[in-house]
Amino acid sequence: MPGLLSSPVCLTVICFLSWSLRPSRAQIRTDEVSGVQYGRLESNVTLACGKSQIRIPVAWHLNHSSVLPWHKVTSDGTLVLLHVDHSAQGNYSCYDNRGLLLHSVKLRLGHPPGLLSISCKVPNHTHVRCSWVDSVKTFLPAKYNASFRGTGQEWRPCVVDVARKHCDVDHPAFWQTIHILRISETNALGSETTSVRFRLHDLLKPDPPESVLVNELEGYPKRLIVSWNFPSSWPLHDAFPLMFQIRYRPQGSIYWSEVYAEESPVMIFDALAGYPHEVQLRARDEVNSDSQWSEWSPLLLVRPWEVSSTSESPELLLPDYIFPFNTKPETSTAKPPHSDHPEDEGNLGLAILLVLFSVVILTTILSLIFVVWMRQRRRDHVTKQELTSMVKMKSMPI
Repeated sequence: MPGLLSSPVCLTVICFLSWSLRPSRAQIRTDEVSGVQYGRLESNVTLACGKSQIRIPVAWHLNHSSVLPWHKVTSDGTLVLLHVDHSAQGNYSCYDNRGLLLHSVKLRLGHPPGLLSISCKVPNHTHVRCSWVDSVKTFLPAKYNASFRGTGQEWRPCVVDVARKHCDVDHPAFWQTIHILRISETNALGSETTSVRFRLHDLLKPDPPESVLVNELEGYPKRLIVSWNFPSSWPLHDAFPLMFQIRYRPQGSIYWSEVYAEESPVMIFDALAGYPHEVQLRARDEVNSDSQWSEWSPLLLVRPWEVSSTSESPELLLPDYIFPFNTKPETSTAKPPHSDHPEDEGNLGLAILLVLFSVVILTTILSLIFVVWMRQRRRDHVTKQELTSMVKMKSMPI
């Protein structure tokens, strides 16, 4: 008998029987490949126990624990998670009745994309940057594809920075009236495309002026010199001039005075002597009236030159008009820094205008009085004639 068992034929039969009676290890190892499955929050999610067609009892574990969220298991071993929330995320594994791993999968939950809230900035004529905010928090990684075009033009890419959620377009067609931006957001649960239409001329908004300086002028307690540089993002070219607005006020006042200028520096002639002043600048495209003003530059605080006890400034020799803080703001165009005209020229012009206005008013009043007098004289003359006629008629014999 031992000889029979050791014969080659018998050994072959025993090996075949033992191989056919045990489960297929190759089948199990094929189903052990792990992956990622995505599901939608607050919905039912189905997890299959691999691709095996062998219907045997299985046990599911979440993160190596037999405690599972609200669920049910079907007859074929499929796990159905009911109305899932974030706590249902993790690594799921299914095992047969002998504890052998059949399949594992990582579950991630979230939402499909929604429409984006898009805003665009145009800091100069050669660059557009558009950024966006998600209207739906998806909790899932997403890819973005953005394209841009003017009316009647072909689509061109808007270069996307996924981390900062913005895209950039260089050298847009500014002569086109309407431009369209299209952004598609895609994740494992779906895709959504958002389109916006806008006018670059309306969105043009320079950055604030840079290197703003405000200095006192020695010997002049009511003057300040303001200087600045163009924004570094604005092309230094004659084709793109900027208009600058300077506003200033004594510290504590609620009203601003304003000066408009095209070049730096600018002289302020009516600072309030002895008081620190707040000064700010902003810029706008001079040619495009539809463009926007930039943000104001950081607030600067400076005090005009103060008179010492041993010296007299040239401005002290002129009449000094002191205005209270709550006066109405003034608006003017900038005077060149080298101008030496007296400050009383403005008061002289105002006096001349007041005299002319008074003459016009007086002439009008006299004309009205003359017209009324002439009408009254006519009435008196007619009345006198009527009385004379009546007297004559009475004196005639009947």
